[in-house]
Amino acid sequence: MSRLPELTNLFATMPDASHAEVFQTLAERGGVRIERIVSQGQATPPGEWYDQEWDEWVLLLSGGAELQFGGNAAPVRLVPGDCLMIPSRLRHRVSWTDPQARTVWLAVHWPAPASNC
Repeated sequence: MSRLPELTNLFATMPDASHAEVFQTLAERGGVRIERIVSQGQATPPGEWYDQEWDEWVLLLSGGAELQFGGNAAPVRLVPGDCLMIPSRLRHRVSWTDPQARTVWLAVHWPAPASNC
C-alpha cells in the first residue's frame, strides 16, 4: 500500500530572516535540489560573486530583489512572479532585497550538461 503525499504550504512556516538569509532544502532527488530562500534586506557582500557549477532556475514568490550579472552593470529588478534561468558558471550576485518585507525565492538546482570538449 502506498503512502499519501504530505500536503504542506510554502508560506505556513516562514523563518525569521531579519538577521540572516535562510536556505531550506524542500526536496532533493537524482541530482535535483529544490530550495526555499528567505531574505529580508540581505545582499551578496560587495565584491563577492556566485559562480556555480550547476544550473539554477529561480522564481520570486514575494518581496523584491535585484540580481546583478557579471559583465552587466545594471541590476535586474525582480518582482513577485518573475523567474529566470541562471546557467552554470554565469557570475551573479544579489545586489538588493527588500528590507521591509520577506523576499521568498523558490530555487531549483540541477547538474549542468557535460562539456563535449
